[in-house]
Amino acid sequence: MKSKTRVFVAAALLGAACHAGAADMFRPGALWPDDKGVHINAHGGGILEDHGVYYWFGEHKVAGEAGNRAQVGVHVYSSRNLTDWHDEGIALAVSTDPASDIVKGAIIERPKVIQNPKTGKYVMWFHLELKGHRYDAARAGVAVADKVTGPYVYQGSFRPDAGAWPVDVTAADKDPATSFLARDHAGGQMARDMTLFVDDDGTAYDIYASEENHTMHISRLTDDYLHSAGQYARMTPNGDDEAPAIFKHGGRYYLVTSGLTGWAPNAAKSYVADHMFGPWKPLGNPVRGTPEQQKITFGGQSTYALTLHRNGCTRHILMFDIWRKHDAIDGRYVWLPVEWEGGKPVVRWRDSWTLADLDKLPCDGER
Repeated sequence: MKSKTRVFVAAALLGAACHAGAADMFRPGALWPDDKGVHINAHGGGILEDHGVYYWFGEHKVAGEAGNRAQVGVHVYSSRNLTDWHDEGIALAVSTDPASDIVKGAIIERPKVIQNPKTGKYVMWFHLELKGHRYDAARAGVAVADKVTGPYVYQGSFRPDAGAWPVDVTAADKDPATSFLARDHAGGQMARDMTLFVDDDGTAYDIYASEENHTMHISRLTDDYLHSAGQYARMTPNGDDEAPAIFKHGGRYYLVTSGLTGWAPNAAKSYVADHMFGPWKPLGNPVRGTPEQQKITFGGQSTYALTLHRNGCTRHILMFDIWRKHDAIDGRYVWLPVEWEGGKPVVRWRDSWTLADLDKLPCDGER
């Protein structure tokens, strides 16, 4: 363990040295040092912009396979330029109470934070699995803070939309003998890989893999953003989608997902809709590059889509994680600018790029 730690620290310092030469540069897949020279520890994360500052929330990992379970909590970093990040510490800490849902050793994945305009509270949602129960719980966890960096106070966990049918339900969907949806109707729907999205009118949604990961659900949140509101839709039933990343462009909604291959990377998928509840039209694989790059999405999996408004144009950055199952702390980040090809969002590999490069891209996709 000590030798592994020395190697990791040395690599981090080397990454810091390389980074110092181009502070405004994104380097997909490389070590990404924070202001302390340590590789950023915010996996499966998301970004919240607040008063001109960006906050990156993500899973804090430790070395080895133990890092695939929550040993510390949710980490948060801040930045004004998206490349140089200040370590703000742990936003949500695991509990020492063995009766707590978020006790050390539970699974806390893909944390996302939004601010409620009515209450002013910062609200964090994440995928939660109870300690010692593998992935059987499939719950949504919620925490709240008065300050963007926390500390966040855990509010509880649940399966969304208990007792509610989706807006697009069919008679066959209600048969518990053949439908996961019907099986989980009373107790709430399974909620695994997730993201949050706030629309222009302030309506918030939780988008998550459900029905044993076979169908993505899009669930409207209550006005305080603390619960599911009982109104939801199924995105491409039995489409086998997880790892959602969503953004809005030109009045339309775009969703990027992955397939189901566990820790191993696979081909990304993309969809478009005129309304959050669909219908969603498949657009195919958004990755452009070699056959291998398209097959494994540059070795990564989607986690978040960051929207920027720059120089009169709406821009987007797709964020991917390269997972390291056997040494979780060494997970890497791949951020790539969204380009447009025939009205479809696409990404291409870049060894390095800057926001100035993003601004040079055509503003296609607007309407």
